[in-house]
Amino acid sequence: MDDAFDLVVIGAGPGGYVAAIRAGQLGLKTAIIEREALGGICLNWGCIPTKALLKSGEVYEGLSHLADYGLSVEGRAYDFTAVIERSRKVAQQLSAGVAFLMKKHKVTVVDGNARLEAASGAPRVWVDLKGGGERVLTGKAVILATGARAREIPQIGLAGDGERIWTYRDAMTPKAAPKSLLVIGSGAIGIEFASFYRALGAEVTVIEALDRILPLEDEEIGGAARQAFERRGLVFRTAAKVTKLAKTKTGVAADLEADGKTERLEADAAIVAVGIVANLEGLGVEALGLTLDRGHVVVGPSGATNITGLYAIGDVAGAPWLAHKAMHEAVRCVEHIAGVAEAHLASPIPACTYSEPQIASVGLTEAAAKAAGREVKVGRFPFRVNGKAIAQGETTGMIKTVFDAGTGALIGAHMVGSEVTELIQGFTLAMTLEATEEDIFATVFPHPTLSEVMHEASLAAYGRPLHI
Repeated sequence: MDDAFDLVVIGAGPGGYVAAIRAGQLGLKTAIIEREALGGICLNWGCIPTKALLKSGEVYEGLSHLADYGLSVEGRAYDFTAVIERSRKVAQQLSAGVAFLMKKHKVTVVDGNARLEAASGAPRVWVDLKGGGERVLTGKAVILATGARAREIPQIGLAGDGERIWTYRDAMTPKAAPKSLLVIGSGAIGIEFASFYRALGAEVTVIEALDRILPLEDEEIGGAARQAFERRGLVFRTAAKVTKLAKTKTGVAADLEADGKTERLEADAAIVAVGIVANLEGLGVEALGLTLDRGHVVVGPSGATNITGLYAIGDVAGAPWLAHKAMHEAVRCVEHIAGVAEAHLASPIPACTYSEPQIASVGLTEAAAKAAGREVKVGRFPFRVNGKAIAQGETTGMIKTVFDAGTGALIGAHMVGSEVTELIQGFTLAMTLEATEEDIFATVFPHPTLSEVMHEASLAAYGRPLHI
């Protein structure tokens, strides 16, 4: 006899486990299926442990600037094994926390690989259990929250081998820190690893096929970030196509094409960060007739797919591939299933890159707004004249705002600098509440804080900055 539930969630990453929690809160009998560890890639191999690595790198690199603060230290060094172990302990702690939350909300956890089978209502879920055997689950609704994995292109060698050619997962647990590193791809993942390994002293070259780094960010912000990275010693090769990546006797070699010329770069190791692909293999979605677009599940506003009773959220449902987007979709999807709220997924979604300096953004870039035919007012304000930034010795970067000239609505905000990933939520809230320039002007920003630059950048869009 099948195990019957109100909701079956496949995948226990941020989207999946949040969906299960919200379902439990709403009184739905819920099961969640996970083939690896609770918390998914984000908590175990992505968002969280990478931030632990980046913090270690930040602290170590900061030791070389102690004289700027009237301090000194002798014998600066790092224990790479201990750095990696700390990162893994952080991941394990949070995964255990998810297990606690599942128990708290009376969610049944099933360890194994799921596959879907057509049924009269929502698809039936078969689970190949980790401990052996099978289990069959039925639900009034099923949510796919299976996430995504690193995109690889084995035809030209862009595939991780766990030794010298790494995916993001390999890059988190190498046996030793490389002295030189190639990073292929300059999105958030590539830039974060480039920043971390550079902080430990590696010679890092980032290769990007497009003509600029951080191609999803505002071009002006991406340019400012590049200048800051180059001051730290990072090297960039843009408009450069990797035609082959291969292991050598001592490391790796990448063949490039750029400006009509070919070139070979060598290093101890390489990280492949050229995008991600949805985790749909083995689920039986082809037999169900699930509609896909470029390898991702096509969904409606509530996360509903073209299959009755089947929903999809998070990375498996397409861009933006962000954990907080998955969690937001999870809550909205479950509330729709439970019939307690209208489906609504249109809230602005911020993006963050946790490098040194950090990059954060929400809404439209200046170029995207103009391409959409909107007349805009743009403000800019640097951290170099902000009192808190000067006191901290962290004056790199700027904040840029984009307002609709006709309505005064804030439609985009873009930042590069210290702790901007903590600042962006202020503008995200403003956009969610449909704030205008007057609302932001009238808001009191505490002094001295980095957040004052948000106020000044807004004032600057209307020719009213106070401190420059």
